[in-house]
Parts: sequence; structure tokens; C-alpha cells
Amino acid sequence: MGKFINPFTDYGFKKIFGQEVSKELLIEFLNDLLEGERVITDLTFLNNEQLPIYPEERIAIYDIFCTTDTGEKIIVEMQNRSQVYFKERALYYLSHAIVRQGVKGESWKFDIKAVYGVFFINFLLDENHKLRTDVILTDRETGKLFSDKLRQIFIALPLFNKTETECETDFERWIFVLNNMETLNRMPFKAQKAVFEKLEEIVDVHSLSEEDRVRYENSVNAYRDYLATIDYAAKKGSEEGFEEGFEKGIEKGIEKGIEKGIEKGIEKGIEKGIEKGIEKGRREEKFETARNLKSLGMTSEQIMQVTGLSLTEIESL
Repeated sequence: MGKFINPFTDYGFKKIFGQEVSKELLIEFLNDLLEGERVITDLTFLNNEQLPIYPEERIAIYDIFCTTDTGEKIIVEMQNRSQVYFKERALYYLSHAIVRQGVKGESWKFDIKAVYGVFFINFLLDENHKLRTDVILTDRETGKLFSDKLRQIFIALPLFNKTETECETDFERWIFVLNNMETLNRMPFKAQKAVFEKLEEIVDVHSLSEEDRVRYENSVNAYRDYLATIDYAAKKGSEEGFEEGFEKGIEKGIEKGIEKGIEKGIEKGIEKGIEKGIEKGRREEKFETARNLKSLGMTSEQIMQVTGLSLTEIESL
């Protein structure tokens, strides 16, 4: 086990950003993220499980949910796996936080506070391959800001490849530390920013109590199980897809000509076959991950959030 905790685990992420004793870290990170826009001087953690307004509504569960000293709501999440409707899910969460600001009575006139969503993602958001994607509401023609009440920031961690010495801003220093924390032997950047000394204290594995160490190890095991399941599903899906695609590619290629047809057919068939195989493998991986998380005591709602499976599918396992 490394010197510092793994921030990609559920326990590790909330240990860093989601507890009162480390509130200073979240404030510092958000200020570095929003540098030049605004300054947060204090925040309050809210219940991260937001009950539905109506019984038939889907429950919303966030990693971290807080409000600033001036009333803005901020949702912070670490997402390790891609989902088909991930963008829509992020929008749903922010919309939910906006709607719940409504106050009964005629005196309230839609005076809502801004809602921010900060999403650390351990995958690529889309084909644009951007480290940071900022989403705001603007006029399509003029580009002028239409409303500042909704803001989404996606940080694609795999796209950050700077070394320690190449980091120039405090935001880059944060991303470097989060990306490399579990493998670091020392906490860098303490000379540039005092908050990294506080971070070092929080994330030192040896400073954990026996109870917290057990919780952390369980969280690490769940994370490793997830990675192993992903690798297995991708490998199995690729192998099955390769065989199926290879056969179809040859058949189609021969029809168009021995030399040119085989070359082109194999290429296209393999590509489609691998895609089909991976898709099948991912479906199997979802159920395997759900079983692992269920064995660790996670609720059906939490498993539904992680895997994207329906409540019926999860409860049938």
C-alpha cells in the first residue's frame, strides 16, 4: 500500500474533499478552479442524498454537495467510468439542485442561486479531447452569457500529462497531485502553496485510524475489482468480436475481390466485431460490478448510480 491514499476510490475522494476537517482543501481547490471569476471564503456541506420531491421521482445522490457563504450550490463528483447518458445525468443533478430551491408561497419569485457542477472524470468526455470543458448558458448567435445560474465543469484526468516541474498554475498542481497521489513518496508543491501541507496530513495512510484503514482498504478493493472487471470484459469482448469480425470480413471481402476484398473486408469486419464484442462485455461487466458492490453493502440506489443498471436489474442479482 502506498504512502498516500488513492483519490479515485470513494473513501479517498471524500476523505480529501468531503469532510469538515478538510473543508479548507475543497475551498482552495474551487478557488483555484474558478480563479479570476470569484472567491469562496466559506462553505457548508449539505446532505449528499437529496430525497425526491414526489415519491415517483428518482433519488439524486452526489459525492459532495455543498453551499457557499453566498448561497451558491456546488456538486463535486469523481466518476471513474463512462456512461451512455453521463452528460444528461450531470445536467439532471444540477437541475435537481435548482428545482429544490423553490419556496412555497406567493412571496418567492424564482430568486434562485447559481448551481455549479464539478465532475472529475477518469475517461474522455468526447472526441474533442480537452482536459477541461466548461459549459455555460449563452446566446447561440452572439455568444453572450444568457444566465449565470448553471455551470458545469468537466475535468478529464487522463488527458493531463504534465510532469511536476511542468506545472505552472495551482489548478495544474492540484490535477498533478490527484493523478499521481497513490504513487508519490512525498507531497510536492508545499513551497508554492501551503494547502498542500494540509493535504499531506489528510491523505497519509499511516495517519488513518484502524477503523478508517479498514474502510479505505475495502474501498480500494472495490475500485480494483472494478478495474479488473473492466479489463476482463474488454479483453473477452475483443477476443469474441475479433473472431466474429474476422469471419464476416473475409466473406464480404472475397465477394469484392481476392486481394482488395480480403484486406478491406477484414479491416471493417474486425472493427465492427470488436465494437460488438466490447459492447457485450461491458453489459456483462455491469452485472459483475453490481454483484461486487452489493457484496460490499452498497445500496441499490448507489449501485444504480455507479453501473447505470435499473433498480429491477440490481435487485434481481
